[in-house]
Amino acid sequence: MKEIFKGAAMRASCSAGPFRDFYEALVAKGMRPEMARLTLARKIAALTLTLWKKGGCFDAKQMKSQAA
Repeated sequence: MKEIFKGAAMRASCSAGPFRDFYEALVAKGMRPEMARLTLARKIAALTLTLWKKGGCFDAKQMKSQAA
């Protein structure tokens, strides 16, 4: 599972979208890129677990408000 989320973070940090915005905000704050990807992987894992438990849908607006 660890490699799945790390791979998802790698892909998400390179593609346009709310996850890339989150990644770029971390790097802009001075975090090393590899640590920012790890943080992004943890964020994706937490979101996956939450959505799985609650049966909800992903909302990119909520992701942007958390990154701010």
